[in-house]
Amino acid sequence: AIQGRSANLETSPRILQPFTASTHPTTVPYLGIYMGDFVGRLFSLTYPTATVLLAIRNGHRYGFDIMDATGLPDGTVYPILRRLERRGVLDGSWEEESAAKTERRPQRRYYELTTVGEKSIAEVEARFPALPRLFQVGPETA
Repeated sequence: AIQGRSANLETSPRILQPFTASTHPTTVPYLGIYMGDFVGRLFSLTYPTATVLLAIRNGHRYGFDIMDATGLPDGTVYPILRRLERRGVLDGSWEEESAAKTERRPQRRYYELTTVGEKSIAEVEARFPALPRLFQVGPETA
């Protein structure tokens, strides 16, 4: 029973098998990411995820700004940001505490696209061709 079960796991199309440079020449060795159909292997490219990625690419860098730009609620935006950061699509960093204190507000976590995130934008634009037009205007300036 165990042998049959492990054989099924190894051949199951739902289980992602690790890619190596020797078996897939377009693999990024340091990330272990297969670059063909690359977003599907890294994260689920849903409409909300695509919207968040495009908002960040267009200068909306922190949670509330992304929420304002996309119209998505915090219960959608923040889990997407955390998931994309964990997967190496986004890089996040906290602002200086003094800046937040000066403005009497909580610290902001600023996000930017990594190299992997930049490469995913082409797939976002191909899958949702009308979506980039929503982000023609940059972030509000304070």
